[in-house]
This record gives sequence, C-alpha cells and structure tokens, in this order.
Amino acid sequence: MLTNINIIFKKELKSYFNTPMAYIFLVVFAIVTGYFFTNTFFLFNQSNMRALFNIVPLVYLFFIPAITMGLIAREKNIGTMEVISTLPIKDVEFVVGKFLSALSLIALGLAFTLIHFFTLMNVGTNIDYGAVFTGYLGLLMLGAVYASVGTFASSVTDNQVIAFIISVFIVLVFFLMDKMLHFMPVSIAGLIQYISVDYHLSNISRGVIDSRNIIYFASLIGLFLFTTVRVLEIRKWR
Repeated sequence: MLTNINIIFKKELKSYFNTPMAYIFLVVFAIVTGYFFTNTFFLFNQSNMRALFNIVPLVYLFFIPAITMGLIAREKNIGTMEVISTLPIKDVEFVVGKFLSALSLIALGLAFTLIHFFTLMNVGTNIDYGAVFTGYLGLLMLGAVYASVGTFASSVTDNQVIAFIISVFIVLVFFLMDKMLHFMPVSIAGLIQYISVDYHLSNISRGVIDSRNIIYFASLIGLFLFTTVRVLEIRKWR
C-alpha cells in the first residue's frame, strides 16, 4: 500500500514542477505573505508573526483550490483514469498519494516563510517560540483540510475550472462560518462556531495544542478523503 501511495505521490509532485504551477504558487505565495509581514514589521514596528499567521489563511482560500483543481479532474479529462483503474492501485492509495503531493507543496510554501521567522529572531525580542511552532502547525493542518476539500472537488468533475469553483465555495463556507454568528440563532451558534475552521485555528495559534482541535482537523481531512474515495468507487459502477 505504501509503495503505491509513494508512486502516486512522486508522480504528482513531479508533475507540479514540470509545469509553471508550482513555481507560480511558491513565488506568489512568498511575495504576498512577505508583503504583509514586512508591512507590519517596518511600518507598524511589531516584531511578531501574527500578521503572517493572519494573512496565510486568506491566501489559502484561492491558492489551494488552484493547486488541487487538477489532481483528479485532469486525469479524467485526458482519459488516464481508465488506465489507472486497470492497475493494481486501490482508490484510497490513489487519493492519498494525490492529497500528499498537494500538501507537500503547501508545506514547501510555508517553509519559504521561515525567512521571516529568522529575521524576527535576529532583530526581535521576547519571541514566543511555542506560539510560532503551534502557529505553523495550525497553518499546516488548515492547509491539509483545504487540500482534502480540493481533492474532493477535483474528483466530482473532469473540468478543472468547475473543480476550482467548488473547492473555493466549500472552503469559504468553512472560513466564514464564525463570521456569520451574529446572524445565527443562539441555539445553533455554538455548533456553527465549532464547525468553523478559524475557531480551531485561532485556538492552536495561541500556543496551546488541544486534542479537540487536532481531532477536528483530522476528522475533516478524513471525511473529505473518504468521500473522494467513495466518488471514485461510484464512478466505477456507472
């Protein structure tokens, strides 16, 4: 099982760098996050990572759907899904390999932002290393959730643009849930807040790793990957 996942993972990751996709993502991601970090650092004289951790989730909303929209939709469009279905590769292995390749690209993008952390180490004072660690952990887990959503969206269509739109819509729903609490009935406000990704991300970013937040992110990732596998299985029976 691990061998097949590794094969799919390497193939997909290589395909990212065989096209401009990965380079565009990494460069633009670094420029956008760097702009907001330096604005806070130099203009407002704040020596912390809070501005970076606040802007990355917003950047994710469109960048992650962009890098995941072709994971499976592209295979359907060019007809290679039929070939893959004849190989000794299980649907779950195929899905996990694709998901991990997207997550690796996201992690690489986050790694590029470490230059801001090293800058802060050299000139800043009273750095809360625990909060920085948990902040990056939260961003990686949020990226994993959005990557699983993008993988699912890519599995329901052979059109990459439609997959992008579906993915953006779903991640926006999760992102905006806690922003809409004022318009929700009090009886369901607590549930809506718990479902919101921003609520759990903010908890982790404070420097405390709570098992409830980890379970939340892991559950969402598992749910969307499981649903993706089911979509592929249903397609085989058509």
